[in-house]
Amino acid sequence: MTACEVPTAVAFAAAAAKSHAAHTSRIDACFASLKARSRKGLIPYIAAGDPSAALSVPLMHALVAAGADVIELGVPFSDPMADGPAIQRATGRAILRGVGLAECLGMVAGFRRNDARTPVVLMGYANPIERFGRSAFAQAAGQAGVDGVLVVDYPPEEAGEFASELIAQGLDPIFLLAPTTTEARIGAICAQARGYVYYVSLRGTTGAGHLDIEQVAQRMPIIRRHTELPIGVGFGIRDAQSACAVARVADAVVIGTRLVEELEHANEGQELHAAAGLIASIRAGLDALGKPGASPA
Repeated sequence: MTACEVPTAVAFAAAAAKSHAAHTSRIDACFASLKARSRKGLIPYIAAGDPSAALSVPLMHALVAAGADVIELGVPFSDPMADGPAIQRATGRAILRGVGLAECLGMVAGFRRNDARTPVVLMGYANPIERFGRSAFAQAAGQAGVDGVLVVDYPPEEAGEFASELIAQGLDPIFLLAPTTTEARIGAICAQARGYVYYVSLRGTTGAGHLDIEQVAQRMPIIRRHTELPIGVGFGIRDAQSACAVARVADAVVIGTRLVEELEHANEGQELHAAAGLIASIRAGLDALGKPGASPA
């Protein structure tokens, strides 16, 4: 990034903040409700179009019924640099079925016919959005009922204009923070973020490595110095036990790889049941946090 780009990014962030001030998104309302009930957020990730395009909307509804608070819908892309093998296989299968960005927007619109409350975040990569057209995408996503957009490979320093376009359509730009993100950069990223901040708990791709709860706990106060937004933690959460450990220091947990694997290994016709069972077990564990005598696992 050149020196002349910095004021531009800052200017767009300031404009976005002003635009956002009068707007309360579904994500804002969701986390306000969770906070009022002293409840932790549960955010499952699924790859759109897997295990099939026809099952995607029913799967989203099944996850909500099982206790999901926000749905992250992964947009299939051929070169998913942040995703591990399980999600790569899922998005690869979806691409072979012809599922792309336009189909994802259609799924969100279909979901909205029966659910006007649950926030939906599209998570993916820049290439499909650039091909669609950033302004056209922001408008189409807003019309479909998308609530937030997380683009893995849009550097925050270069995303100010895109963030402003999203906010103009009532969408929240969501950004990733990593264990290696410096505090100065945390502040710059949080200045543009809306909805929630996504902290990546591991160095590497989704599903990789060992979840270090102590390291996550040490990073939370640093992030909170720079934002009042809720903090969701993902990468490495696989069950109720790990979800509860993270939720003790974060506002929400994101579960992706384990859920995608559950769908991949489920018997045909049992995919919704398998996915809902996993999410329900994690929801039960999270809800047990803070209850006397409870032992979430």
